[in-house]
Amino acid sequence: MASEQRAANAAFQHAADEAVSLTPGTSVSAKPISGETYPMMRQLGGRAYQLLAAARAADHFIAQESEQDRDTGTWLISTAVTLAEEMTDDIDGMAKNIRASTNDATLAQGFQKLRARAHQLYAATRAADHFLEQESNVDRSTGSWLIACALGLADKLANELEDLANGMRRGAGDAAMPTSDRRPGPGSTSHSAMV
Repeated sequence: MASEQRAANAAFQHAADEAVSLTPGTSVSAKPISGETYPMMRQLGGRAYQLLAAARAADHFIAQESEQDRDTGTWLISTAVTLAEEMTDDIDGMAKNIRASTNDATLAQGFQKLRARAHQLYAATRAADHFLEQESNVDRSTGSWLIACALGLADKLANELEDLANGMRRGAGDAAMPTSDRRPGPGSTSHSAMV
């Protein structure tokens, strides 16, 4: 998880120095679009990397042999459900605020894409959590597969948030982060997809 945090810090530089505070679950629909949207995007991006780290860790632990490790994986996906719900609520609020506050069609469309991805991720984590709680091996295998699905969605959400934030930064005259400097995706190392 430390490597995911370093990647978040690199992708969303100076997020800790921003004046805007966006704690998990904070309603953002009343916040003005003006100068606060970009710092909030960077904070959401950092939280997206936390969610990605939780999904990766759940995917790793659920594929282990010991019951204790599998229990850890189940707990981690429950944590990811909470993180995904909070992010979905915040992205919904920002999308609503942006739709009401700007004529920038590209920005509004970008947020609609983020909303759809966040809802998909929330649904995948909830479904994984549900199936892992069941008794049958088929249900638990389904839950394990859904963790791998959530991991892919979390990676896409983190990258899409980063792309949208970089686009906003470029609009303000800053240079975009080169694609080669981005954190690699989960690739083919997912364990639970093979369970």
